[in-house]
Amino acid sequence: MQHNSFLESALKTAIEAAKAGEAVIRHYYEKNIQVQIKEDLTPVTVADVETEHAIKAVLQAAFPEHGFYGEETGKSDKSSEYTWLVDPIDGTKAFVRQYPMFSTQIALMHGDELIVGVSNAPMFNGGEMAWAARGQGAFLNGKPMHVSSIDTLGQAALSAGNIKSLAQSTHWAGFGQICQTVNRTRGYGDFLHYHLLASGRIDLVIESDVNILDIAALCVIVREAGGVFTDLQGNSPLLDTRDVMAAATPALYAEALAMLEGMDTSFYLP
Repeated sequence: MQHNSFLESALKTAIEAAKAGEAVIRHYYEKNIQVQIKEDLTPVTVADVETEHAIKAVLQAAFPEHGFYGEETGKSDKSSEYTWLVDPIDGTKAFVRQYPMFSTQIALMHGDELIVGVSNAPMFNGGEMAWAARGQGAFLNGKPMHVSSIDTLGQAALSAGNIKSLAQSTHWAGFGQICQTVNRTRGYGDFLHYHLLASGRIDLVIESDVNILDIAALCVIVREAGGVFTDLQGNSPLLDTRDVMAAATPALYAEALAMLEGMDTSFYLP
């Protein structure tokens, strides 16, 4: 069990690291920088690499004994009790094409438990930084966040993204039923639909084809805002997690999970 002082220190450091990364991002944003394609066919730029180096320097200066898992520089100190998970620019394609749907994601994992998260979208809406530490609540630009009280699918606003593998899975029919049942469907994507969920502006997120580095910080933020966050099998996110469902309330989550798994949901009807 971590003391509050440790969590506060880790969160403060993660925010400082996000700001250090933001300085690099702002330096390169709107410049015609060169894009390279990695082995997994995703793009990477000098901005991604330099942003991660800036973040890593801040984290390791404060916590040299902690491990590090970065999108661009990989894993180090794998045996450490604590590991920082970092995606310096989640949404490189957006960054390169100069629209603001990208963010920096920084999370701290203790064993298999996510305990600190910072999600910074510096160019979106004048700048949105969300953060949270376990047991200390969630905040957006310094103001407390809380999920909505929506507890049934018929009232819920759903945002879905990255659903290619979901479409090929046994969950696809259930997902279709969810889409037919909810009040509204949108696809805000990336960091945005989690910020909206945590601040009570949408109620349910379903997403596949993700990487733990994309969603680790957002998991902490949604949970600390009062929401539920798991993979599509109902498990807490781990390093190999590839799909996600997050909901505003436990009742809404349970109804969505049951429908996704093809279970009888008639008992949820009024």
